[in-house]
Amino acid sequence: MTAPQQDPLRDPRFFADPYPTYDRLREGCPVRRVPTGSGGHHAYLITGHPEAREAFTDPRLSKDTARFFADRPSNRDLHPAISRNMLASDPPAHTRHRRVATRLFTTGRVRELRPFITRVVDDLTTAWRPDTGIELVADLAVPLPVTVVCELLGVPESDRATLAGWSHDLFDATDTALVDTASHRIGDYLTHLVDTARATPGDGPLRSLLRDCDEGGLDRDETVSLAALLLVAGHETTAHFIGNAVLALLRHPEAFDRLRRDPDLIPSALDELLRFDSPVSVATFRHSTEDLSIGGIDIPAGFPVLIAPGAANRDPAAFPDPHRLDLDRDAGGHLSFGHGIHRCPGAPLARAEAEIALRTLVTRFPDTRLAIPAESLTWRRTRLTRGLTTLPLTLA
Repeated sequence: MTAPQQDPLRDPRFFADPYPTYDRLREGCPVRRVPTGSGGHHAYLITGHPEAREAFTDPRLSKDTARFFADRPSNRDLHPAISRNMLASDPPAHTRHRRVATRLFTTGRVRELRPFITRVVDDLTTAWRPDTGIELVADLAVPLPVTVVCELLGVPESDRATLAGWSHDLFDATDTALVDTASHRIGDYLTHLVDTARATPGDGPLRSLLRDCDEGGLDRDETVSLAALLLVAGHETTAHFIGNAVLALLRHPEAFDRLRRDPDLIPSALDELLRFDSPVSVATFRHSTEDLSIGGIDIPAGFPVLIAPGAANRDPAAFPDPHRLDLDRDAGGHLSFGHGIHRCPGAPLARAEAEIALRTLVTRFPDTRLAIPAESLTWRRTRLTRGLTTLPLTLA
């Protein structure tokens, strides 16, 4: 009897280091049918760079999850603000949401936020001293984007840690009940926040967001949905971006030393750091609405399609010697922020936060090192994002 196929993205070794799995899958075929979960279901996994770029822009790959699951039984209970957000919609609904989201992260608006981001980083690192230990994930990588996005949403300081905890739970691939519960806590909290802001005279960051939503034609539920997306997507992926980048630099001391000697290189180094260890390993859900072909592989209608930026960014066809961190590489074609109409609109803000965090680390603590062997580090057990659970450092 032939043993049942296993989901290659649920192997414990995958979470620690996904790149050997991605290499093996890509070398066999950059678009292939794979088992998902343990229920006998299958999806098409895309690991090649040109194939991923093509898939990101193919309108026959829908992000409308409600449409896909409409006739399929499910015991999931996600809050509508989480299950029906911009990432789970197609044009024209997606177009309205994206138009509002893009306004929030224009070059000008992010430039205005940079002094605030710098103050947050300074506040988070003010107690750091040479020859002491810190835990970068909890002490900087998580609270920085949480503080910034909560400031944009007008979340009181007393609620921010709780909201960050719920957002963290939302990515727990091992406990669907925890995910569903977290979605309702986030959705209910943000609904109350939006309703309170609308009923309270005055001005503030959230009032500005509400005006943008009103001008963009978003109703109450759509406004809550956008707020939830800003919180969840803006916090989790940016935290992993910072953590992964710091680890990559510490494991490549020559790169860390180069940025220490010339911190002005940091903005141009961000693309290579994003390519080398993407905070988004597998993009959010898509499904085929009709028969199509990508990379010469036929995909029937009605199947989930998983695009893996983490794999595409290490495709040697796009990036020679892809497992080498090379700060001189032109890595602008990486797919860590996606591609096409669903490319992350918050990318400018994430880059600004990572740049300021890295600049602070390399200039104030130029001889920082890992406090434990890199092989002892642990990673989040989710295939969507790639990020460390902790990153203990010794400052110097």
